[in-house]
Amino acid sequence: MKRVIALGFFDGVHIGHGALLKRTSEIAEELGAYPAVMTFDVPPMKSVELITSPAERADIIRRQYGIEDIILLHFDEKMRRMLWNDFILMLRDRYDAVCLVAGYDFRFGYMGDGDSEKLKSECAALGLGSEIVGKVELCGEAVTSTRIRELIAQGDLEKAAKFLGHPFFVSGQVAHGRRIGHALGAPTVNLTPPEGKLLPARGVYATRTVIDIGETFCGITNVGVRPTVSDSGRVSIETHLFDFDADLYGREIKVEFLKFLRGELKFPNTNELQAQIELDRIAAQKYFE
Repeated sequence: MKRVIALGFFDGVHIGHGALLKRTSEIAEELGAYPAVMTFDVPPMKSVELITSPAERADIIRRQYGIEDIILLHFDEKMRRMLWNDFILMLRDRYDAVCLVAGYDFRFGYMGDGDSEKLKSECAALGLGSEIVGKVELCGEAVTSTRIRELIAQGDLEKAAKFLGHPFFVSGQVAHGRRIGHALGAPTVNLTPPEGKLLPARGVYATRTVIDIGETFCGITNVGVRPTVSDSGRVSIETHLFDFDADLYGREIKVEFLKFLRGELKFPNTNELQAQIELDRIAAQKYFE
């Protein structure tokens, strides 16, 4: 099966990645080959918090860009030490690559010794096609995963969504909570933050939640340690869905963060917290209107 393979880690699958993925599909159609994406299960820089998990990346690539063939490589010690030219040979011999597509700043191989110029030169020597996709800018800034991480960490979800081409989201299985929201008149669904997942700045957000069967509900989400009702220091993600009060325990959901409403606060008592939750709900409903 001849493949045109897009190369990269694709964290967030932002609009810069989108330009590369669209070009990959175009070249595949021209060559009568299949478009594919190569990515890794863990980042080469392990200290980086991720915008998207491997499963989330794959879902965006398939749903938003229509590429079904995703090659997920395990980034182990052997992969880390692979020479850049051996990496290209592997893609040709093991994955039937006929053309490789990469971004202008793509680095690969041991110690990041491979770059876009070496990729083009080696592909030409091996009889493979290659294409380097240039920088994509928005609002006078280069669109990069690093910049998007900064925006998310600052709570600027609206600008982050423009750079991503889709809302930032957290997905996972609904976990059991302490039912404090029920007692406050705002029942919540609770997500345990995935390990290594980047979370937005602590506070309250207007959010849209997609349940596994495809139903969508607007609501508000608190990201933080719940200082008024807990001293555990553990960060939680709690979402109150408007016009919904059913049991979702064990169900898969996706919470899309749309707008920052306020920072995390500690209230002197639960009555004041309850009053603030109502104000948050009103602010979010105005946003959705």
